Amino acid sequence: MGFYDYSVFTSKGEEVSMKQFEGKVVLVVNTATGCGFTPHYKDLEEMYEQFHDKGLEIVDVPCNQFANQTPGTDEEIHEFCTLKYNTQFPQMKKSDVNGENQLPLFAYLKSQKGFEGFGKGPMALLMSTMLKKQDKNYKDNPDIKWNFTKFVIDREGNVAARFEPTHSMKDVSACVEKLL
Repeated sequence: MGFYDYSVFTSKGEEVSMKQFEGKVVLVVNTATGCGFTPHYKDLEEMYEQFHDKGLEIVDVPCNQFANQTPGTDEEIHEFCTLKYNTQFPQMKKSDVNGENQLPLFAYLKSQKGFEGFGKGPMALLMSTMLKKQDKNYKDNPDIKWNFTKFVIDREGNVAARFEPTHSMKDVSACVEKLL
């Protein structure tokens, strides 16, 4: 199976097939409303406004698996994002991205691009230190480590890149722009 064989659901239960994004560059991201990385919504919206007409789609999947930082209902999450960040890209149903109830889409994405580290800098060090306390072998599995992990899919449906939340949004934007 490939990227276009998967689907996710909106908060209203409508199925969104990845096949509808065929020929486009897609950024799939697990998000949270109460996280230190939540301001990434601002950068995501700017990318969406800048590149949507050139073929960028964003698939926003709220997730509450990381320190319960997305406690609200789907409606509350949507209201927060649209009021605080003026998000216009579609938001999916709050879902798991790891474990036995994970969305099959995320199992696929992780199988294509595993965890390669948090990079450098203070936030990278903070994330590594925190995760090491929870799981000393966290580096050895492809699981999503935290909110705002981003996967970039090229126009052919290949998983081109994975960006951890500690990576610069400028790098994410540059990757997307290159693929457009």
